[in-house]
Parts: sequence; C-alpha cells; structure tokens
Amino acid sequence: MNRHLTDMIIKYEMGKLDDDDVIALFQELIDTGHAWKLQGHYGRMAKAMIEAGYCETPKHNTKEV
Repeated sequence: MNRHLTDMIIKYEMGKLDDDDVIALFQELIDTGHAWKLQGHYGRMAKAMIEAGYCETPKHNTKEV
C-alpha cells in the first residue's frame, strides 16, 4: 500500500474527506484489491458503493498500484 493511500485512509477515518474524496478513495481501494483485505468495514462499504453506482468493479486484475 502506498503512502498516498495510507494518508487517505487516515483522513477517511478522521472524517476529513469530502464525498468526492471518499468515492475516489474507495475506487482506488477496489482497483488495488485493498478493499477486500482491510477490516470488514472497507469491503462492505466498497460493495455498497458499487451497488449504489458510485464506484465500479475493477476493469483490470486487482494489483497494487
């Protein structure tokens, strides 16, 4: 996991991201596969955001960017 992603997760946990940043964070977590490796909240939230149309399933194999 890169430093940028770690910083975004910390800001998310502190409630300091706006809606667009939350969507971007979860899309990146989905694309890298980290959404499914972190604590359960992240996977559930990623699934909900995909189902609601805010995020998309990855268009490529999930791998760390």
